Amino acid sequence: MEYRSFADLAETVFFNAHAIPEDVDLIVGVPRSGLLPANLLAVQLHKPLLDLESYLEGRTPTVGRTARETIDEKVRPRRVLIVDDSIASGESMRAVRERVQAAAPQVPATYLAVYGTRAAHEDADLIFEAVPSPRIFEWNLMRHKRLADACFDIDGILCHDPHSSQNDDGEKYRDFLLTAKPLLRANVPIKHLVTSRLEKYRPETEQWLAANGVKYENLWMLDLPSAEERRRQRAHASFKASVYIKTGAGLFVESEDKQAQEIAQLSERPVLSIEGQRMVWPGNATAARRSYVRRGESSGGAAKRLVRAVAFGILGDRTIAKIKRSLRR
Repeated sequence: MEYRSFADLAETVFFNAHAIPEDVDLIVGVPRSGLLPANLLAVQLHKPLLDLESYLEGRTPTVGRTARETIDEKVRPRRVLIVDDSIASGESMRAVRERVQAAAPQVPATYLAVYGTRAAHEDADLIFEAVPSPRIFEWNLMRHKRLADACFDIDGILCHDPHSSQNDDGEKYRDFLLTAKPLLRANVPIKHLVTSRLEKYRPETEQWLAANGVKYENLWMLDLPSAEERRRQRAHASFKASVYIKTGAGLFVESEDKQAQEIAQLSERPVLSIEGQRMVWPGNATAARRSYVRRGESSGGAAKRLVRAVAFGILGDRTIAKIKRSLRR
């Protein structure tokens, strides 16, 4: 199982932008997932940007709010770069290519997929990184077919964690369970919801899930008398790992990075850490070989922090947040 986060996407775009043909003077993003890499490339390369529908309608792009530069609509782009986040079978890219060629046959176009199942594909001119299937991206996690065979944590993923003042194992906690604000919304049913919430809070949990439209098959809760006993037994990770093993689920999605590591070790199976935005593998030799450092040219965490800082510095945190919200809908 491969996983790529928003930070991974920014890093991949940053280090591969040099491969874009020099005569490209317009970048077009394929909604929705292609808009973020297209935006990053447009900013990095100082090129105007359009979404696909606007390009097909012949709209005029702008570059920034302050300079208010525009491309003269009488001037035809030398080359347009069509950007999507990924390619697998190529069906979606072929459909885009047909529409682009029908709308602007006189304009040369280069087709980029940031991620491909292999390094080259007949329907894409450029692929920045080969990421074989099965794979999940941060921006498609909540609508991915893998949720139909996954264990999913609740607090810290589907809703925010309780504040310390709410975590009294009493009335304040019950109120939190009923009124917690949603975080990520799943567009497909989840096979197993696995939470360290106590079994005695099942009615409140089920009520919140129903009120927020969360579809699921099974709800696994910890059958202990109190939060104090749960802490004494340190039962969080061991309970989740036991359910993971028992169900034979294809993936466990955990909110906390430390717990993700513990679940992976106990179950000897991969766990997706939402906090760490990484796939955590158990520490045996076989898993270690599978969790190799991606992209040999990367310098690891330092490079990711650099690219993230560049992306946020250029686009701003509000713009990044807006794009991320759009992609997750």
